[in-house]
Amino acid sequence: MNHWRAGLAAVPEEVWRRTDCEVLILADNRLTEVSGALGGLRRLHTLDLGHNALTALPAEIGALAGGLTRYLYVHDNRLAALPDALCRLDRLAYLNAGDNPLGRLPEGLGAMAGLVELRVQRAELSALPASVGRLRRLRELWLGGNALTALPDGVAQLAQLRVLELRDNALPGVPGVLRGLPRLRWLDLRGNGITELPAWLGALPALEKLDLRWNAVADTAAPVRALRERGCVVLT
Repeated sequence: MNHWRAGLAAVPEEVWRRTDCEVLILADNRLTEVSGALGGLRRLHTLDLGHNALTALPAEIGALAGGLTRYLYVHDNRLAALPDALCRLDRLAYLNAGDNPLGRLPEGLGAMAGLVELRVQRAELSALPASVGRLRRLRELWLGGNALTALPDGVAQLAQLRVLELRDNALPGVPGVLRGLPRLRWLDLRGNGITELPAWLGALPALEKLDLRWNAVADTAAPVRALRERGCVVLT
């Protein structure tokens, strides 16, 4: 069911009667709330609520745990928090909650064990919950434009992680928890407060691209040379 850019200020009641619906697109409207009736759409595998004016998500979204397995977009709204019930979506593969004034993520985030890609850019985050390390299937983590000064130790457990985007945060150095990530291919550290690079950075086994622009890092630093010598693209 596609109501993209339909000028909606409210969700039509007929939507909640379509209990056979598998894809619901309500993006680019003027929605300020979504009814708890959403929880009745148990066959949904894709839900797009992006680019609206939502201030909250109904707790009933947790009732979609059996079916919502593919995509959930709630980015570019006015969400001050994500409900704890969201963490019941343990089969969901993709979540984009960026461009909201969240301030924090639910402590139970690690229960979303099916996540392959998580995007929480420009969400006023100063820290990540420790449980993020339980997202063992995660391949892409996008966290740019926040206020992170460190990463929790659990990030070291993200053995499937390929892409880590941390641009425009407040990291004083390359987080040591990245040292053992065996499959990390692309690391974006643009626009942080990094002045020195750890020696281990040059030995990250799968790294193919490292972006260090807008940091006070020397182009001749030993880890930079080591990565370039083996074919990794390093931007400084």
